[in-house]
Amino acid sequence: MTSENIWYHSTNGKADRVSFSEALLKGLAPDKGLYMPDHIPQINDHIIRSLSGKPYADIAFEIARHFLRGEIPENDLRHLVDDAYNFEVPLEKVVDRNYIMRLDQGPTASFKDFAARMMGRLMQYFLKKQNRNMLILTATSGDTGSAIANAFYGLDNIRVVILYPENEVTPRQRKQMTTLRRNIKIIALKGKFDDCQALVKQAFTDPDLEYLNLSSANSINIGRLIPQSFYYFYAWAQLARPDEDIIFSVPSGNFGNMMGGLIARKMGLPVRKMIIATNENDEVPVYWRTGNYKTIVPSKNCVSSAMNVGHPSNMARVVSLYGGVMDEKGNITVEPDVKQMHKDIYAVSISDSQTTETLKATYNRYQVITEPHGAAGWAGLMQYYSDNPSEATGRLAVCLETAHPAKFPEEIRRLLGIDPPLPASLEGLDELEESFDKLDHDYQHFKEYLKDRF
Repeated sequence: MTSENIWYHSTNGKADRVSFSEALLKGLAPDKGLYMPDHIPQINDHIIRSLSGKPYADIAFEIARHFLRGEIPENDLRHLVDDAYNFEVPLEKVVDRNYIMRLDQGPTASFKDFAARMMGRLMQYFLKKQNRNMLILTATSGDTGSAIANAFYGLDNIRVVILYPENEVTPRQRKQMTTLRRNIKIIALKGKFDDCQALVKQAFTDPDLEYLNLSSANSINIGRLIPQSFYYFYAWAQLARPDEDIIFSVPSGNFGNMMGGLIARKMGLPVRKMIIATNENDEVPVYWRTGNYKTIVPSKNCVSSAMNVGHPSNMARVVSLYGGVMDEKGNITVEPDVKQMHKDIYAVSISDSQTTETLKATYNRYQVITEPHGAAGWAGLMQYYSDNPSEATGRLAVCLETAHPAKFPEEIRRLLGIDPPLPASLEGLDELEESFDKLDHDYQHFKEYLKDRF
């Protein structure tokens, strides 16, 4: 490695530092920590201002090359970026200078496409160079599974196993995974998302499964987080006036999405405030308010189902970014800079009733259709304005819409009395035949499943 390379360390601090390609292909560090860059590259103001009005792929390439310098030749990186990002990223004005960024125009109509497509291409690039095969294990609470299944579908040297909580994804989210087959295996787990994630993490550290060459495509993988910083730069570049800062409101479950925003902020993007909007799984807003972090077991089943996470994996990265240490179980052994965290981030829990009322209000008042997760994000922004009235006028703010409303047709019909328009990526999906397996929440059963099939 050259002096230009960025090294990656584990948030648990008990594993060797590795290159980006090693961190990407490992997924989880051997000590069960998450990989973090030793330093986050800085982008100077001149370069950030030069991004104004540029296409998404140009901005993605500019940010990516700062992380991947020395690991991928820029010509190769440019090809990967152009191949990954061939769809639109609409920024829809709602009222005043408040916008919704619709991250739902990719092949699975979810924001997870932005990370999954880039990560899949990066993994394929490095695996081909090393002449290796890999088995991806991923837990999903909804859109991650479909995005990963689509991004990795048909790749010769990568096989994928996706676990989801059988009663907590929508039929369309499920069918985007269960109708693909080939190198994609789907498991409906009798449990919660946190149970799925726990099985995946345990498999990574099981010496009996080392022969499978396991990795993860969840947001525990650093290869998911870096691409998620791109669209924060894009939103600012399309909307901001020169030298203007911006507020982002991020519906949050496992915290990979908002962690991408914190990375962008750390790189130099002028972010005034990051708003974390969780659902009734409020362990992080409670931590913000009280200083005590306590996981929620089992997680609560809310209308914004993809956010049903009682202990976000990426909270360890948030704590690390602010100088603290949190282990994989949520124990904080070194306190972060809480004062700076509160300055940068506003955290709020949005109830199911607030979510549904916000979804109805944004449609009735502005003719804007959201879905439960985006509605929670918009409610978070409104709550921030309520708590900070001086911020409510004239500020540039963007709320992230994380999935297409058509992925939640039953909820949209119930609340708005309309059928959301179906994007091309979902047409014909309802008629396709499904294929998936069912397992109890038991690690030994999961382990035997993997050994029998792979």
